[in-house]
Amino acid sequence: MATRHRFDEREPVFVISVAAELSGMHPQTLRQYDRLGLVIPQRTRGRGRRYSARDIARLREVQALSQEDGINLAGIKRILELQDQVGALEEQLERVRERLERLSPAQRRVFSADADGEISALRRGERPRRTSGSRALVLWRPTRRP
Repeated sequence: MATRHRFDEREPVFVISVAAELSGMHPQTLRQYDRLGLVIPQRTRGRGRRYSARDIARLREVQALSQEDGINLAGIKRILELQDQVGALEEQLERVRERLERLSPAQRRVFSADADGEISALRRGERPRRTSGSRALVLWRPTRRP
């Protein structure tokens, strides 16, 4: 019986020459991107670079943004940073949603945040207090009806 192996796209397995070939770039370009912080591979104990499949995909994305869209490297770095932030926020949101799903309806609460970021819990049916010049944001998780 054959054993199935799962491929981890984050596992750093490719040396720089293989990563360069897979991404269609020169190894010196990969070194430059590493120095600029665009794609930062993991390092071995001997300081050799090791790229993951995710790194290869990111290298291809950098190349497309540069060559096809004409974006300079500083712009690309900012785009990648923002994509990373969005990804982290999406993961955080998913964890919050999972926690909410585990709560009973009685445990779900409504909160308000004022313009200064002050958060307070509200009772069912209670409206947030408004102060002059500020707006309130109310977050809630409505219960699902059968």
